Amino acid sequence: MTSLQVRVQRKSQEAEGIVSLELVSADGRPLPGFGAGSHIDVNLPNGLVRQYSLCNSAAERHRYRIAVLREPTSRGGSAAVHDLVKEGDVLTISAPRNHFALHDAPRSLLLAGGIGVTPILCMAQRLATWGADFEMHYCTRSPARTAFREEIAASGFADKVHLHHDDGPEAQKLRVAELLKTPEPGTQIYVCGPGGFIDHVVNTAKANGWPAQQIHLEYFAAAAQDTSGDQPFEVKLTSSGQTYRIPKDQTIVQALRAEGVEIMVSCEQGVCGTCITRVLEGVPDHRDCYLTDDERAANDQFTPCCSRSKTPLLVLDL
Repeated sequence: MTSLQVRVQRKSQEAEGIVSLELVSADGRPLPGFGAGSHIDVNLPNGLVRQYSLCNSAAERHRYRIAVLREPTSRGGSAAVHDLVKEGDVLTISAPRNHFALHDAPRSLLLAGGIGVTPILCMAQRLATWGADFEMHYCTRSPARTAFREEIAASGFADKVHLHHDDGPEAQKLRVAELLKTPEPGTQIYVCGPGGFIDHVVNTAKANGWPAQQIHLEYFAAAAQDTSGDQPFEVKLTSSGQTYRIPKDQTIVQALRAEGVEIMVSCEQGVCGTCITRVLEGVPDHRDCYLTDDERAANDQFTPCCSRSKTPLLVLDL
């Protein structure tokens, strides 16, 4: 995976609990181009690697901008961005990757919940540049927690953006069932935010008859899993023919790492897709939120960072 050295040119408070980092190339060269919906892996000062969506215009090559919410239950990533990263620091990042790309469509509906605005904002900027027909809905707890509020208000697409605040009047709150009441041929829905927000939008859309191929989503974190019924199983690696036991209280990645077998990982929650591995035999117990329903049903790939096995043995292309 390509690595880039970037310098933190600016660190800004965008809203209550949200800071942004403006990253520029450490050697002064233009940064690799990216499409709306892209994210980068960021190597943080505490040794963690986290994925953050790019929220500046995809036409820009002189900078990347990310925004990070301080999570009360942070596993160390958001706390590092808020407390450790400083202006002038040099960070290692990956080149942009995109699993949440815009599709050519007669109309687009963009729905953002909280910090989920980061890829959605980039999409709005790109659609506005194209002169495309779109509508954006941005839900937050309050105006004080609404990142990029002034930037959106000053943009050329402000009239296409609807803000919805939990602490605001009832009339301004987002009514998803009403918005998605009637499926529109060709209209593409993009949704990003907390898991509950995404699930509500997606389930409502599907219940109202929207085809799955018109619904696109990106999770920032995996939902908590009930692991009380987990059992040990084995994995066999085709490269060595070696078989390893996976205890009930360890992930495949953790167990193999302890045996000296490294799998490239990043989020370790089944969100980013970095560790996707081919399954040659056995049936995975999919616990990611990256693969589509069809990809899970095929059972020929899975995310070993969080997924387990429904069969006593998984044979992996490792």
